[in-house]
Amino acid sequence: MTPLHQVIINKDTKINPIWIMRQAGRYLPEFREIRKLNPDFINLCLNENLSSEITLQPLKRFNLDAAIIFSDILMLPYGLNQKVEFKKNFGPMLGNINISEMSKLDEIDFTKNLYPVYKAINKVSANNLTKGKNTIGFVGAPWTLLVYMINQQSPKKNLKENFFKDDFLINRILLILEKFLKLHIKNQINNGANVIQIFDSWAGLLEEKDLPNYIYTPTLSLVNYVKTLNVPVICFPREIKNYKEYCEIVKPDAVSIDYNIDPKKILNDIRIPIQGGLDPKILLTDKETLKKEALKYLEIFNDHPYIFNLGHGVLPETNPDMVEYLVDTVKNY
Repeated sequence: MTPLHQVIINKDTKINPIWIMRQAGRYLPEFREIRKLNPDFINLCLNENLSSEITLQPLKRFNLDAAIIFSDILMLPYGLNQKVEFKKNFGPMLGNINISEMSKLDEIDFTKNLYPVYKAINKVSANNLTKGKNTIGFVGAPWTLLVYMINQQSPKKNLKENFFKDDFLINRILLILEKFLKLHIKNQINNGANVIQIFDSWAGLLEEKDLPNYIYTPTLSLVNYVKTLNVPVICFPREIKNYKEYCEIVKPDAVSIDYNIDPKKILNDIRIPIQGGLDPKILLTDKETLKKEALKYLEIFNDHPYIFNLGHGVLPETNPDMVEYLVDTVKNY
């Protein structure tokens, strides 16, 4: 049984597998070499040879327990024929939504649009480096994708003032997302993904009264669907205020926590396996601090099924030696 399955399915507390969000990416010099020659991010995600190579880069360097496919949650709107581009020093920019075109899109065309992503997963899962390890597929949660699709850019600055004004549009998009997210998940699993992670990066933007409509109901539908495919599902509702309520309603197989969460409190609140928590900025300090912080999480979750990870993606300025040190610290615990 693979390490993540041991923890998530068997609730094993004797092992602490480790993988890292954004482990394939900008902090690795070998990734930067590829990126220099491939400035178009979407095209890079759609290059099955390069994206599978990038996915495997961290596994060549570090003793990690899982590969996570090099892709992006915004490949989903791209698959729905919404224009998506990544602008340097700005982030994602999305085009206008043509809801009638989107409503007419069939499953074959969507799969064709994202076919190289599935081929890349297939290559990764068949590679010797992932033998006995997990291959993680992922999607953005409906709410987070809705935010990008309507806001047309990251809501870091703010959500458009009139974001909620067009109920009809929001509900149509949520229906379309539900259908195609399920297809996207199924295609990833059919090609070798044996864990699915759902990233709800902007869960923290909502007020409590809006959680049932935009987060609980649509995410629960996805979680239930993944369970029918007999693959464990991890949810990461970043910066949500009430992880306990989220887990009781959405019922993921495991939950990933962000670094603003008190791990001791979460331990009292949550019965299911837990993943993550360490602040990525700790990797920018020194080995002594890193070891102390990593051991804090390992000790708190000593008797609880726990997958070691960060509370958000690894930062681009991180030294790969620090990542190696972190992996060794967890492995030697």
